[in-house]
Amino acid sequence: MAVIIDRNTRAIVQGITGSQGQFHTGQMLAFGTNIVGGVNFKKAGQQVQGVPVFATVHEAVEKTGANASVMFVPAPGVKDAAFEAIHAGIKVLVLIPEHVPTQETMEIMAYAKRHGVRVIGPNTFGIISPGEKCKLGIMPNHIYKPGPVGIVARSGTLSYEIAFNLSNAGLGQTTVIGMGGDRVIGTNFVDALELFNADPATEAIVMVGEIGGIQEELAAEYIKQHVRKPVVAYLAGKSAPPGKRMGHAGAIIEGNRGTYQSKVEALTAAGVKVAALPWEIVDLVREALK
Repeated sequence: MAVIIDRNTRAIVQGITGSQGQFHTGQMLAFGTNIVGGVNFKKAGQQVQGVPVFATVHEAVEKTGANASVMFVPAPGVKDAAFEAIHAGIKVLVLIPEHVPTQETMEIMAYAKRHGVRVIGPNTFGIISPGEKCKLGIMPNHIYKPGPVGIVARSGTLSYEIAFNLSNAGLGQTTVIGMGGDRVIGTNFVDALELFNADPATEAIVMVGEIGGIQEELAAEYIKQHVRKPVVAYLAGKSAPPGKRMGHAGAIIEGNRGTYQSKVEALTAAGVKVAALPWEIVDLVREALK
């Protein structure tokens, strides 16, 4: 099983005709994703990787029954594209671009919530369910294998390393969720934990966090009260200086919360095993599943 996306997901690609849209559409198709259409008003009627291009999301949904969208639209156009998708009836929206203005992201999230739409991102590598052969994002195909581990991550490259190590150890994944590195995001740690906790196929959960914000501390409180499955975590940014943004817009320490130490303490108090180094995750997960 999987969460959010599966073999029944019918996806469109907004921005399919751009270089990134074309390349990653090919990669998603190669993984087995059911990409049923793309959207570009100026290039409607064309095909990309054998996928038909429609003028609007409404047309794409009407003609293909699409229920999910992955977006490769430049940041200034993300808000309009997201609103169009939500209004057309899309229920899962994956926002790949970074540099989306925070105010516009907040407006997207409010509109999505009113319409019952699941948003992943922005500034995300996407979401992938290996056993269901469905991928909406930019992660490399070959590192994921079906298995019992659910992963939710703020960092793309760190999650790739951890997923690859788990796959090589025979510990594949149910679903891997890229939360996104911005300050305002759609699906957070608590949302993902709730989904994985309810998924019968997910036997262990891996969190990949980093400094900045209080998402990990909030997750620790949720784990303590609700999660009945083993949770393992790795946190990046142990040596980061306070007040300096480290890569992601959300990775900045402000005040006493959001520090590496505060997150480790909160998670440890909730019973989470916290790895000091990424490659320790495999042994911790293997031990948790015994």
